Amino acid sequence: MITTKPRGVIAAIATALTDDGRPDHAPTLRHAHWLMENGCDGLNLLGTTGEASSLPAADRMALMSAMAGEIAPARMMVGTGCPDLATTVALTRHAADLGFAGALVLPPYYYKGVDEAGLYAFFEGLIEATADRPIPIYLYNFPQMTGLRFAPGFAAWLKASFPDRIAGAKDSSGDLDYAAELARIRGFDVFPSDEAALAQAPARGFAGCISATVNLTAPLAQKLWRTPAEPGLAEELGRHRRAIAATPLIPGVKALVARLHGAPGYARVLPPLAPLTKDQAQALPALPSRAAEPA
Repeated sequence: MITTKPRGVIAAIATALTDDGRPDHAPTLRHAHWLMENGCDGLNLLGTTGEASSLPAADRMALMSAMAGEIAPARMMVGTGCPDLATTVALTRHAADLGFAGALVLPPYYYKGVDEAGLYAFFEGLIEATADRPIPIYLYNFPQMTGLRFAPGFAAWLKASFPDRIAGAKDSSGDLDYAAELARIRGFDVFPSDEAALAQAPARGFAGCISATVNLTAPLAQKLWRTPAEPGLAEELGRHRRAIAATPLIPGVKALVARLHGAPGYARVLPPLAPLTKDQAQALPALPSRAAEPA
């Protein structure tokens, strides 16, 4: 079993795309190296910001392989959750074969209001089907997108049932009280999606953050992770995040990454997302001062 536990500042890295909508490995890797050299402890590949749900499984696997060939896979998590169990298993096994530190798994999100027994059966099936490739599993709580919420009692039930496989959660709900309740589960690492929450990590037991805006704020986020009590730093990060999120978040992040690297193609997005309008692009904030120069 993989024993390296992701912690600290983790960027939910955006995926560069070719003209025909395939993952563009070279610019994605360039940005990955920049992130790892400028404050990130790890990367979360193919999450919401990485537009994973708009990509076919074969393209996701190919990008996973390319990333693992250049970035230490033990410093990366990867999104593998799909509405169907078979594809989730295939992606998770591939991540395990490549040595990724964890698989971040959405609940099967098509059916809403499902019984917890059915949700449990999905994760039980995933764990049984990957028993010979026992990669740690992180629950991906994003009820605004999936319509499903991992109740703390359910997360504790999964952890107690599969203590060596269920490792923690990413929480994108924005509810830090909920995230702190999850963090009270023994041996369960919780990553809020807002890097400003790193200021509360010591008091609330967070293992770090996994954030879309860390694509731009990584140096500042790392400083906050190391010095969470520094006056004004959490507020500064919060201002940067709010400014970026004032436009549609994923297109806005990608447009700023394109600006960071002088790579206009990085701003491409997949349907149903749409690129920023001219007015939205003009409204984007300046890059955070400590992210203004590529390494």
